[in-house]
Amino acid sequence: MRVASGRSRLELVLAEVIKAFGSPENAQRLEEARDNACNDMGKMLQFLLPVATQIQQDVIKAYGFSNDGEGVLKFARLIKSYESQDPEIASMSGKLKSIFLPPMTLPPHGAGAGGTVATS
Repeated sequence: MRVASGRSRLELVLAEVIKAFGSPENAQRLEEARDNACNDMGKMLQFLLPVATQIQQDVIKAYGFSNDGEGVLKFARLIKSYESQDPEIASMSGKLKSIFLPPMTLPPHGAGAGGTVATS
């Protein structure tokens, strides 16, 4: 089977992947992985990434991508190559990333820091 090519085909595959992440069974699998990771980035890689990779593999193999980590990487590179050209693909890619990457938050600043440097 030929690897998906073209923007409209890529949008179709992206939509299918996002839909797969939203299925009740997969949403449950992701939630359990998130709970196990406890918002720790190292544990996210250990617990959440394999589940997210498997969900993607299950969808993209029907579109000609290999059913392994390399297939997911090729899919990700294809998305990346179209993101700057197509706002819809960029939006869908952002949605996909937000599903399995934790929101990055900055550590809180101490009271009174105000961005100034104390001098002696």
